[in-house]
Amino acid sequence: MMISGQITFTAMERVTYGKPAADELAAFAERTGVRRVFLMASGTLGRETDEIDHVTTALGDRHAGTFDAMPAHSPRSAVIAAANQARAAGADLIATVGGGSITDAAKAVQLCLSNDVATVEDFDRLVPTPENPTPDLNAPTVRQVSVPTTLSAGEFSAISGVTNEATKTKQGLRHPGIIPQAVILDPAVTRHTPEWLWLSTGIRAVDHCVEGLCSGLANPYGDAQATKGLDLLTRGLNGVKADPTDMDARLNCQLGAWLSMGPLSSGVPMGASHGVGYVLGAVHDVPHGYTSCVMLPYVMRWNRDANPDRQALVAAAMGHPGEDAGDVLDAFISGLGLPRTLADVGVGVDDLDGVAQGAMGTPWVPYNPRKIAGPADVREILEMAL
Repeated sequence: MMISGQITFTAMERVTYGKPAADELAAFAERTGVRRVFLMASGTLGRETDEIDHVTTALGDRHAGTFDAMPAHSPRSAVIAAANQARAAGADLIATVGGGSITDAAKAVQLCLSNDVATVEDFDRLVPTPENPTPDLNAPTVRQVSVPTTLSAGEFSAISGVTNEATKTKQGLRHPGIIPQAVILDPAVTRHTPEWLWLSTGIRAVDHCVEGLCSGLANPYGDAQATKGLDLLTRGLNGVKADPTDMDARLNCQLGAWLSMGPLSSGVPMGASHGVGYVLGAVHDVPHGYTSCVMLPYVMRWNRDANPDRQALVAAAMGHPGEDAGDVLDAFISGLGLPRTLADVGVGVDDLDGVAQGAMGTPWVPYNPRKIAGPADVREILEMAL
């Protein structure tokens, strides 16, 4: 039967790569005529390097303020604090320099500004529910430009993950207008990123590629990008591990992370590795990259009989044609010196039922290539990963 489908392109206008971030951000502001650039930045970069100073100097009188206190997993309270500061500053552009939590938070800030959300309680109006899966939200009027320093690649999606501290759940906000207007990939800025964070978020991007390729709803557009993304990430991550000063390897990682979002941006859902990862992050405070390190190979092994042809694409893209994809991923992650088990990230057998139950409520588990009928199936995967 002839395949059919539809690819909807995003509201992102451009991606710049291999150029100095501060200069490119200032040029963007000049070109688009914005006057009040509100910066959401990594506190560590601001305190320990001169990267943020370079940005504020390049912006000059266009710099309207800086928020640099975003914790991991983008908690609601911090998002509200940033939104209120941006509102008070009269921001007409939000620029982010930092990792995935800052990027996601800024996407949520856009919705806070356009929908008059000023308190943690107001935030509920932005969150989809079973009764209202597509809230009627005003489109952002203050857009975002992102300079990522990690490889989770959230800057290439129109989804923002924000943690509800009260319920310890990660909640996804969606609006086509929250994808950044532009992304600037500057490998030089990333040289300050701790090795464990760079490499583990690179595995997060690998996870995007792998679950995209292995999805039962994969499409040729996403396949092409995920396959090339895996090639770039495999070579780039190994290159950075061998020589952290190798800017070409760092740029390969960034380009691979960009391509890793091809499946998601074209409507391909993720699977159980992402679903379980949501719970490990929100409930057990496991960094996003580590969730993929400890779950992806085991999910692949559990799924093996459901999609062997698709898994073969993964092994081939990573330079190991004909080998078992789960084993290839396991060896690759181990070779980077990253965690391989739930025990490595502080999750034990007593936690498994709660994680399994929580994963069933995430958006991705229902799309896993091998059907997951209930928490017992998730627990089976978790037991493999202990």
